[in-house]
Parts: sequence; structure tokens; C-alpha cells
Amino acid sequence: MPKVVVLDVVGLTPALAAHAPRISECGTPRPWRSPIPAVTCTSQATMLTGLAPADHGIVGNGWLYRDTREIRFWQQAFDLVQGEPFYAGARTAKMFWWFNQGAPVEWYATPKPHYGCDGSKRFGIIDRTDCDLEASLGPFPFPSFWGPKAGLPASDWIARASAAVIRRQKPDLTLVYLPHLDYDYQRRTPGDPARVREADACAGIVLDAAREVGATPVVVSEYGLVPVSKPVFPNRQLRKAGWLSVRDGPYGEMLDTHESKAFAVADHQLAHVYLRGAPSKAIRSELEALEGVDRVVEPAELELGHPRAGDLIALAKPDAWFAYPYWLDDDRAPDFARTVDIHRKPGYDPCELFLASPAKAVFRLLQKKLGFRYRMDVIPLDASLVRGSHGLRPAAADGPCILGPGEPPDDMKEFKPYVRGLLS
Repeated sequence: MPKVVVLDVVGLTPALAAHAPRISECGTPRPWRSPIPAVTCTSQATMLTGLAPADHGIVGNGWLYRDTREIRFWQQAFDLVQGEPFYAGARTAKMFWWFNQGAPVEWYATPKPHYGCDGSKRFGIIDRTDCDLEASLGPFPFPSFWGPKAGLPASDWIARASAAVIRRQKPDLTLVYLPHLDYDYQRRTPGDPARVREADACAGIVLDAAREVGATPVVVSEYGLVPVSKPVFPNRQLRKAGWLSVRDGPYGEMLDTHESKAFAVADHQLAHVYLRGAPSKAIRSELEALEGVDRVVEPAELELGHPRAGDLIALAKPDAWFAYPYWLDDDRAPDFARTVDIHRKPGYDPCELFLASPAKAVFRLLQKKLGFRYRMDVIPLDASLVRGSHGLRPAAADGPCILGPGEPPDDMKEFKPYVRGLLS
């Protein structure tokens, strides 16, 4: 069977590819159509299965689990994906792509911290590559994968780990995820060529290994980031109107999904709006009156007609994005709001890429080192800091792209037959 390496360079666009000479060796960058929302989990599931979100069920990076009324983001279970992946039948290595746990692949590595019963957390990965990656490359630099220190070291480590797996295991198919462009393009205005050159150097490490084993490289991206300046707070609006309920307590106000008649799960430039007894027409009018909201639609209009999706879908204007906060007074913000906590927050929070106070962060780390109880409450609550976002379909030059042999598809739903064709 021929060998293929698929390299997912998050945030790469046709315009940015001009600054990536190693990636450009793989072909001419062609725009391709993403699903909506154009976010990691939804885009990857669409590529993997060839299905729309309405069919594969990954309607965002997170959603409401209606049976328990829990909002959960960044789940890694493969069984959440409803559809056969394109790697079925191929000896596959899946390096940091999402939906790794339980995936029918021979080898994989994925980030997965350890959680103690006292609330403590230790960084770590699951390494099922038979390559003992951390022994040979050093510990995975987890703080640079997400949070205020997110940056180049994580993508560099993933690239070197992937190259090691390619050389040793020689998979039929290797999937590699490089998130580097995602970070500073949210912190600052997207488009800095220096970040592209850094991502290109990481890609080059993988491409060298691919060519050594005779694998055909394909480079893809999930979305392009666009400049934004307007955070939109749908949950605050719903609360002011009496639709959203909270439970106050010793750790701040917590969103009460059982008592709320309407609330939004914010995910970049799209928000899933869940209703429970609230009139759809009134909620639509309430949200469309917010500055920065483009429109509110039925999920079926966006191929999102799945039970996991909201009852309504709010779309931001091109220069706006949705923030999750539901509290009206920062003094009553929940304790997790000022921490990096991707699993407890009822929405995506790009403020986790910033530090409210470097001095405070140093003090908290000192407390940790000395064995004291501590809380890493160093994340700002100022959503105006965010400068880049994604989730919609921007102009072709600023959207996702694909580079590969032959005639790469112009839609992510066509990626599955394209890869299978290369493997055959």
C-alpha cells in the first residue's frame, strides 16, 4: 500500500502559504470549503468521515449533553464521531489529531493530563506509538500547547515526535496536527509571516521524514483566522432578559442549565443557543439586536441539524466573536473563569491565551513549588484583548487551504475519497 502523510497546519491560508517554502513543495495552495462552524473538532470530523456535521455529530468544539444538561468541550473519545473514518483499513499513526482515544488506529499520541483526587493536575500525554517519545525527546511541553505560554515548542515537539514515528513504524497513513499559527493569531492581528515561517520549519521536519520512507505528503488546514474587535456576550443579554438562570455560591455564580430557559454555548464566531420553554422567535429577536450578531438561524440551514446542536444558531459578523461569560459583575465570576480550564467553562475562552499579571503567575508557581494550596487565577476577564477568531467562511484567500498531488478537493467533505485514492 502506498504511504501518505497528512499534515494539518492549523490557520494556514492560501495567502499565508507564500511565506512557507517547505509546505509549498507539496503543491499549489487551493482554497477549500470548511463546515460551519469552521473549528477544529468539526473540521477534523468532516475531513475524517466525508460527512456534514448534521451526520457525523461533531457540531462544534463542545456542546450541551441534553440528558445530563452538562456543557462539555474538547472531548477526545473517538466514539463521538458518527461515521467511518478514511483511515479504516490502513495502518495509521494519529499524532495529536482530535478524537484519538478509542480510535481504530495502530499508533497514536495525544495530550492528556493526570488529575488527582485533591484537585491537582499533572501534565502528560498518552503515548501509544511504541516509540517512548518522552524518553527520547524530553517531556511534552504542555504549557506551550495551550494557555498563556502557548507557542512554538509544542508544535516543534509534535513535529519531531511524528518524524520519529514515521521513520520507525513506517505507517501507511500518518496524521499530524501542528497548532502553532492558532495562538498568536488570536492574541494579535492574524497574518504575521514570522509565525508562518516557524510553522513551516516544523512542517519541514515531518516532510523530511515522509520523503525518507517514500510517503506522499498532503498539507491541509481547518480554517483561516480573521481580525476581530467586537466580543459579543449573548448569555449576558439572555440573563438580563430573564431567560438565563445562575446559582450563586462560595465559588461565584454558576450557570444553571436545568433552570435556564435559554443560554448560548459560545464557540468562536458561532454560538449554539439551547432553549427549554423559551419562545424561539423572542430569543432570536433578543440576540439579533446585539451589536456584532449577523443573524440567528435554524441549525438545518447550516447542515447542523443534529440533536447535539442548539435549537438556534447565532452567527457573528466578520469582525466579531462570541464570548461565553454570563455573570454581570466580575466580582461574582466563577472561580474557574480566571484559570485555564477548558473543560469546566461553558464555552470557548480565548482569554486563556493571556496573562492578567505575570507577577501573580510567578507567585502562584512559587506556592505550587513550596507545596502550598494555590489557584492559578491568572487569566484576564477582558474579552477585548482578543484580536483574531474563526468559525465562519471568510474570503477564499483568508480561509483554509489544501496542498497535495493530483486534483485536491475544494470541499472538506471530499477529502475522504481523495486520501483513499492516494492510499490505493
